[in-house]
Amino acid sequence: MNQTRNTSQRNNFDVFDLFASALLHLVWYLLIAAGVVAWWAVLFPMVSVPIVAAVVVWVLAGKVLGVVVVGVFIAVMVLWRGRSPQTFERWITSRARARFLTWWRYRRCWAQYLRACNLTVTREDSTLVPRLVTVRIGDALDRVRVRMLEGQCPADYESRVDRIAHTFGAHGCRATIVGPGLMELVLRRTDSLAETITLPRLNDGYRKDAA
Repeated sequence: MNQTRNTSQRNNFDVFDLFASALLHLVWYLLIAAGVVAWWAVLFPMVSVPIVAAVVVWVLAGKVLGVVVVGVFIAVMVLWRGRSPQTFERWITSRARARFLTWWRYRRCWAQYLRACNLTVTREDSTLVPRLVTVRIGDALDRVRVRMLEGQCPADYESRVDRIAHTFGAHGCRATIVGPGLMELVLRRTDSLAETITLPRLNDGYRKDAA
């Protein structure tokens, strides 16, 4: 009888622990999401400020005026995109693209990818990962600067450029020392040999020669 009661209590505790763990994870992810949204709002005030203004107008003056503010904001953005696509690209599209690709290609799984490339160092019970310093996203090349760990040398990166390129999904990689303990990885994202070449039609050429 005591054994059955102890088993039931242990099962109840296990269910409670699972529920508490799931709740803590949910709260943690919500805080991270809120922080990301707040940071992006600071980075792109030309988008966040009108959205906040529309919400304030919606709450204080009614949903009709709120919808009007949203419509005006959309019209201004469309007009900006049509009149000056270069500035729109520089201030909105390219910045958003660069930040998203920086997270998606590198920050999202930086430790996992460097571990796969054998560029981490294990000491006792901890694993040390080289620090990601800066990322510059380009049209064809990404420039990633990495702070080497103590005991590492440039040859550790130069000898693994093929593995680094494969791990990060790039066509090629070049590793260069650019400062004390600082490596720059240049990852090529496009294949220059894959450009489309338009050839003349044989029939047209044959007809011209025949004429």
